Amino acid sequence: MSENSQKSSAEHKLRWWQLSLLGVACTVGTGFFLASRLAIEVGGPAILVDYLLAALAAYLVFDKLARMTAQTPMEGSFRSYAKKAYGSWAGFSSGWMYWSSELLIMGSQLTALSLFSQFWFPKVPMWCFAAGYGVLGLLIIFWGTKGFERMENIFAVTKIAAVVMFLVIGTLVLSGVLKTDKHGPAVPTSWFPEGPMGVWSAMIFAFYAFGGLEVIGLMAVRLKKPEEAPKAGTVMLLLLTTLYVVSLGFVLLLEPWKSFTGDRSPFVIALADYKLPFVPHLFNAILIIAGFSTMTASMFAVTAMIVTLAKDKDAPPLFAAKADKGRKGRLPAIGLTAGGMTASVVFALLMPKSVYEYITTAAGLLLLYNWLFILLTSGRLLELGAWGKTKQIAGIGLIALAVSGTWFHKLSRPGFFISLGFVAVIGIVTLIMRRQWNKQDGGQKAGKRKKLTEQGVVRFEPEVRAESDQRQAGRNRYRGKEPGR
Repeated sequence: MSENSQKSSAEHKLRWWQLSLLGVACTVGTGFFLASRLAIEVGGPAILVDYLLAALAAYLVFDKLARMTAQTPMEGSFRSYAKKAYGSWAGFSSGWMYWSSELLIMGSQLTALSLFSQFWFPKVPMWCFAAGYGVLGLLIIFWGTKGFERMENIFAVTKIAAVVMFLVIGTLVLSGVLKTDKHGPAVPTSWFPEGPMGVWSAMIFAFYAFGGLEVIGLMAVRLKKPEEAPKAGTVMLLLLTTLYVVSLGFVLLLEPWKSFTGDRSPFVIALADYKLPFVPHLFNAILIIAGFSTMTASMFAVTAMIVTLAKDKDAPPLFAAKADKGRKGRLPAIGLTAGGMTASVVFALLMPKSVYEYITTAAGLLLLYNWLFILLTSGRLLELGAWGKTKQIAGIGLIALAVSGTWFHKLSRPGFFISLGFVAVIGIVTLIMRRQWNKQDGGQKAGKRKKLTEQGVVRFEPEVRAESDQRQAGRNRYRGKEPGR
């Protein structure tokens, strides 16, 4: 590698705060701005507890992922660590499960973006918006990693500014500066209107709002100092938790929780009664930016994962990016992403009303299955003390709680079965692939043994047995014995 290329490579490395900013950009999106409406509908005001528990679980997962990255940075992140810990089956199933989850997230984000866009153009079909946003996202991915990072940094600042703007407006409302002739702000009279079961069932939507930390795991390998990955993740999650809990608290103060129904964001609904005609339109534009940002992050993650799988022969070699061909080398992987995106657009066309709830739940569950993989993998690759094992068990318990809660509500139950369908398909393919892995392992062992034999280090068993027989015959002759006597 030339001096110039080394310098260029060093310049493209990330500082820890840049990774934190990327984390915010890849996480804050429709999973928060729109799916929070589902959480409120299912659990009522008490969903603030769910977001705190989801933040704790996200911290426990990313802490383990960051420590594995700091110890051994690997391309493919959690998928590569799973393979290192448990073998080929784990790397294969983890990678494809994550690919499937991000594919569903793309569908969820495209649907949400279409719903936001219909706020201005209600007569335009959803699939037109979905196709347009999808093509634009593919262009950014084709631009490359550097272009993706630049766009996401801009999106991150925009999204943080949007939440801060909402908090400022909310503060003006609560202080009496902004008034309305409707009900006005009020503290909820009942925080657990749906009981413990409602809070339990709503957990999946709170967890879904933190989906995106896996993208940061994939990007962490590009840190200038990999040992700073835990710090980057901690700052990112503290910022996200503060933004989520405080802003949702304002939402619940500004509007009765039963008002949050339909396809609109609760942030737009919360400000609809106040004399701010420009705010709903401005906020809707910001919601579109946020959704497009996380959709692009999902496209990036899907493309990066399929390239890693192909390089490791867990996907067709066609999708392995070739460095010598530059951007053209990623075209097959981007083409596969485009195919998945097209399927998402078809879903948006066929099921415009129900697809968002079902896909959101299924995508959230598949992400949680991967979180579980990360926690189990850390037990193999990291030396965990008593406190480390306690955090691992706590993380597994929180994930199990969120997954099981989806069974008890009609809104999330279909998504639970969809996620099981994906797991079943991946499991069957994994079992089929095991035969190939066993053949490869046998071939590698035979090849290694042959090479050692040629070098005189080891010989095949028949040769060793023949030499042993010769030595025994020599000992027999020395003792005066002959064969047959």
